[in-house]
Amino acid sequence: MPYMNGYWFGFAGLLMLLFWVVVIGGIIWLVLALSRQQRAQSGGAGGGSALRILEERLARGEIDTDEFRTRRAAIEETQR
Repeated sequence: MPYMNGYWFGFAGLLMLLFWVVVIGGIIWLVLALSRQQRAQSGGAGGGSALRILEERLARGEIDTDEFRTRRAAIEETQR
């Protein structure tokens, strides 16, 4: 039976290691998923999404080119 005790202690150690790998991996996955979600909600690179929206409004004809230039300059100024 001494061999059996060593076997079970080794197996329990392996299970403990596997448990902690899963727990730490889950925490890392959760942090990455939440950061991706937060980046997606904020529009990624900050002013990039504002400029994209402004370009879409120009393409749809909601604003003219003068207003586009004025607003683009304001967006670029806030990014500095």
